[in-house]
Amino acid sequence: MSRQSPYPGVSRRAVDQLIIQVKGDVFLPGDPGYEAELSGFNQIVRHRPAVVVAATCAEDVAAAVSFARDQGLAVGVQATGHGSVAPAERAVMISTRWMHTVSVDPEARTAQVEAGALWHQVIAAAAFHGLAPLNGSSPQVGVVGYTLGGGLGPLGRQYGYAADHVTRIQIVTADGIHRTVTPERDSDLFWAVRGGKGNFGIVTALEFRLMPVRRLYGGGIYFPGERAASLIRTWWEWAGAVPESMTSSLALLRLPDAPTVPAYLRDRLTVHLRIAFTGPADEGERLVRPLRAVGAALADTVGDMPYSAVAEIHQDPTEPQPYHERNIVLREFDDEAIDALLAAAGPDSACADPMVELRHLGGALSRPPMLPNAVGNRDGALTLSTLSRPGSADCVLGPLARWSTGRRYLNFLAGPDTAYAVADCYDQDTYARLRQVKEQTDPLNLFRLGHALRPDRSTEGRA
Repeated sequence: MSRQSPYPGVSRRAVDQLIIQVKGDVFLPGDPGYEAELSGFNQIVRHRPAVVVAATCAEDVAAAVSFARDQGLAVGVQATGHGSVAPAERAVMISTRWMHTVSVDPEARTAQVEAGALWHQVIAAAAFHGLAPLNGSSPQVGVVGYTLGGGLGPLGRQYGYAADHVTRIQIVTADGIHRTVTPERDSDLFWAVRGGKGNFGIVTALEFRLMPVRRLYGGGIYFPGERAASLIRTWWEWAGAVPESMTSSLALLRLPDAPTVPAYLRDRLTVHLRIAFTGPADEGERLVRPLRAVGAALADTVGDMPYSAVAEIHQDPTEPQPYHERNIVLREFDDEAIDALLAAAGPDSACADPMVELRHLGGALSRPPMLPNAVGNRDGALTLSTLSRPGSADCVLGPLARWSTGRRYLNFLAGPDTAYAVADCYDQDTYARLRQVKEQTDPLNLFRLGHALRPDRSTEGRA
């Protein structure tokens, strides 16, 4: 039966043809299943697209993109919704959650994943062969979106960004063509997609290298908030001397009094130190000893662990919730900067952000990759990011701006107020090249939702 589109100018006949053409489901506003298909992890925005296509294959994606182009609609994509930015309205939203096949080639040490695959799938499949992907802190995050934004994870200082190790991309571009993109084929597009996120098309599959990592000396140590000053200073001095095989981060947590939160973390300031070391456990224990000496911990889970348990390091939330995510990249973090952070987010501050996090960069993250890409921030010392409740303003990043490189990290941006921050994630030459590739591959600017490259220069860099 034909269904009337509620959006003026969207052809009912074209919608009916799309329904016949795709293997997956097509939802219009008001249909049973419309809201469920749009649900995502970060509930900071509510999407209301004209059409939702629950894609099951690359052909479905191509059909949805062609439909959107013919109807003059923007195109959005969502797998898990961790990086929600602005509401998708008068658009075609392509849901890739049903495209989740993962395969591992242990001889080549590579993984091939579809658009909706999650990191926990890759971690498990790779671990069977003694290998590990360059996943992030949460195993529930989608592989593709994370990787296209850079991909900063627990093995970063030793191996670099996840995007640095992508070897092949399957993508549907604005002309509706499904392309295979490699360093040799469509090299400019291959460069841009790895770091430029969803501005150039809908990625349907990725191939990337895996690392020979079976285990870690890793986990988390929780300290009471009153230890924040001594721990931050000790950690940052310590971080300057550790090998690249040690990746660490530190977070100031203000978690609610909720049943899902351990009792010792509820309704108080705590400091969470995260450790991921690929060397021997006894060396890891020696390296971490100065941090443990700061004072008595509330909990200490750092020890020898299989890589398959990597989610235990950060203990990221698993239940959907609404939040703003904002960040800056710091070029340095001297005593004055530490004092500024403590004043903004420490024990005596008025900060209410559930998380204020520092991640140590450097090592392989500071070096250009073997296959050049658009990922920036190779000159940063740290990322400083915050998770804030809906409607809250920044109270942390502003006071630290004088120590910033002037850049942001794309994957740590979420919420409507970050939609115009994409220009802040790249240097001038990289951004200009990204815009050039965008104009060549998407002249109609179909892929303008999310953190989009802005054709109008007057809107660039507005955060």
